[in-house]
Amino acid sequence: MRIKKVNLPTGCHLFKALSEDARLRILHLIYRNEEMCISDLEIILDFTQTKTSRHLNYLKNAGLLNSRKQDHWVFYSIKEAMQDIVTSLLTIVDTDPRLVKDQEVFEIMYTNRELALYKSQKNHWRNRHQFDF
Repeated sequence: MRIKKVNLPTGCHLFKALSEDARLRILHLIYRNEEMCISDLEIILDFTQTKTSRHLNYLKNAGLLNSRKQDHWVFYSIKEAMQDIVTSLLTIVDTDPRLVKDQEVFEIMYTNRELALYKSQKNHWRNRHQFDF
């Protein structure tokens, strides 16, 4: 289900959530990579855990993000209902140099296998196949 219309208070809350550049950078990374872990976002964006957590909570409370726990990580993704809104917004700013640089850092770290996303996928695969002979 996609959101077509929202009421004024919901719209105001949504626009406030998107009014901070740190939150747009976080949202952009999650949008581009489908899901992100708080520890990965901290490293990529060079934010403290407190700052990253505060902004993730703001985005989640605005109804933009889902979260799921796997092992000792919490992964955030964009809610399906908000996908169209986020896509429309981030398409406009997608070529911003800071957003491009954030994505480049993500790709380097993922290639170097330094991110929780890679580690959790590897652990998930290993756990699923540990009894296969």
